[in-house]
Amino acid sequence: MIEKQSLSDQRIINCLNTNYGIEVATLTFLPLGADMNASVYKAQAQDQTSYFVKLKRGHHHDISVVIVELLHAAGIQQIIPPVKTLHGQPTQRIEDFTLIVYPFVKGQDGFSRNLTDTQWLKLGQALRQVHEMEVPPSIQSRVRREVYSPKWREAVRSLYMQMEAEPIGDESALKLLKFMKKNMLAIRRLVDRAEQLGQMLQDQSPKFVLCHSDIHGGNVLMDGDDAIYIVDWDDPIMAPKERDLMFIGGGVANVWNKPHEEKFFYKGYGKTDVNATILTYYRHERIVEDISEFGQELLLTTYGGEDRPEMYKQFIGMFEPNGVVEIAFKTDEDLVR
Repeated sequence: MIEKQSLSDQRIINCLNTNYGIEVATLTFLPLGADMNASVYKAQAQDQTSYFVKLKRGHHHDISVVIVELLHAAGIQQIIPPVKTLHGQPTQRIEDFTLIVYPFVKGQDGFSRNLTDTQWLKLGQALRQVHEMEVPPSIQSRVRREVYSPKWREAVRSLYMQMEAEPIGDESALKLLKFMKKNMLAIRRLVDRAEQLGQMLQDQSPKFVLCHSDIHGGNVLMDGDDAIYIVDWDDPIMAPKERDLMFIGGGVANVWNKPHEEKFFYKGYGKTDVNATILTYYRHERIVEDISEFGQELLLTTYGGEDRPEMYKQFIGMFEPNGVVEIAFKTDEDLVR
């Protein structure tokens, strides 16, 4: 996110000092991520220790931290546990927000740098551990479960009327409207196929496992020693393992779309049967969700400020060669052969 949340830097600095005992020398806003309800910062302490600070609107994000602590306690080395408050809590409420602090990992994410073969192996091994995790019922009850909801498909269909109306809005909205009209056949194909597959899966009973739900390149950090870390556990879900596996070779942000990457990932993940129907569903549904969120944000509101051109850029990027749309369609074509 390019624009910060409304909470002042000084208020965050005071919170870190009072509740974490961190004497902040500098607090730097980091324009990362696509979540409109979150901002992230780098806090440099007086003792030169660095922290990654996440500020999320609302007070309902504790389950993500519970999951991170569960995975870390299970010995999964690719998990970064949060820094606890002086009172031993993993998060801190601050006005209308939740503050979460992590050790700062100096490195790059999978959008900025290609994973090495060794890192693909490690990612496969780590994700297998996540999927095999026995989640206690008391925690499972707080994690959302896959229901193949038509929510995002209905939201995109609600935009169809908007696309036929007289064009209005700022430059980003007008450009998006023009692009969506040009690619209307592909958009309808994505929505209708996701609907068809989702209805088919309602009658199936695949095994549900703990999934990250958004494990694309931007949520995998790499340092200089071939280590990797899986971050941003904000939206875990109990679902078929394909909920995560669809990202491997899925092409989000036009990376992770090379065959040799899948080869090394699955060498680390180990032998498994991938349900092609479920994989195809998720690759379609994920794009439908992004079309819905970007479309509603740009066409139905004026919010976002400097984020709006970036949202438009990310939207059209989905339709580039070897991007998510092309890969989703190819996955589907392979399925029906």
